[in-house]
Amino acid sequence: MKRLVLVFCLSCMPLAAPAQEPAPEAGEIDQGLDLLGKGAQLLFRGLMAEMQPALDEMGLALAEIEPVLRDLVQMIGDIRNYHPPEMLPNGDIILRRKVPLAPSEPGAEPGTEPEGEIEL
Repeated sequence: MKRLVLVFCLSCMPLAAPAQEPAPEAGEIDQGLDLLGKGAQLLFRGLMAEMQPALDEMGLALAEIEPVLRDLVQMIGDIRNYHPPEMLPNGDIILRRKVPLAPSEPGAEPGTEPEGEIEL
C-alpha cells in the first residue's frame, strides 16, 4: 500500500518545470490585433458577398408587397387596439379587438363613438 501511494505521488509530480516564455512586446501585440482586424474584415466581406443576392431578392419582394401592407396598416390602425394573436385548433389565427372606450371615459378619443349593435 505504501509503495502504491509513493508511486502515485511520484507520478503526479512534474518532472521538469516548463520554460517561461518572455512577455510579448508592444509591437507584436499591435501586429496581432491588426491581423485579427483584417481577418474580421475579410470574414464580413465574404458574408456580405454571399448575402447580397438574397437581400436584393428580399428588397424586390418587399417592394411588390408594399401597397398591400400599406392598406393593411390603414385598416388596422393602432396595433394597441388589439389583443395578442390567437391560434385556433383548426389553424386559424384571429386578432381580437379590445373593447373600445366609451366616449365619456377619460382617455377616449373624441368622435370615436361606438356604432349600433351588429347582428351576426
